[in-house]
Amino acid sequence: MSEFTSANKDKLISDVRVVISDAEELLRLTASQAGEGAAALRGRIESGLKKARIDLAHLQDAAVVKAKAAGRATDDFVNEHPWKAVGMAAGIGVVVGLLIGRR
Repeated sequence: MSEFTSANKDKLISDVRVVISDAEELLRLTASQAGEGAAALRGRIESGLKKARIDLAHLQDAAVVKAKAAGRATDDFVNEHPWKAVGMAAGIGVVVGLLIGRR
């Protein structure tokens, strides 16, 4: 399975949103700073933020597509092999029950 799970991707998306928000706030706070260097730095940061927003949107779109594909594959499997699906669900239920019962 992929190193990045759905939860990891959701956490990454959330973290990137926070970073983008913080960077935008920093840009607003330093907007009054004069100087050629500050203006150039703000320009680079703004272009980086635009790219990050675009990349984030692509990552979200890819995650949605993969989640829908996984849902369709699961639905197809359950429809084609209902007894296997029931057996697997029962097995998982037994394992979870045993783990909970040990506490």
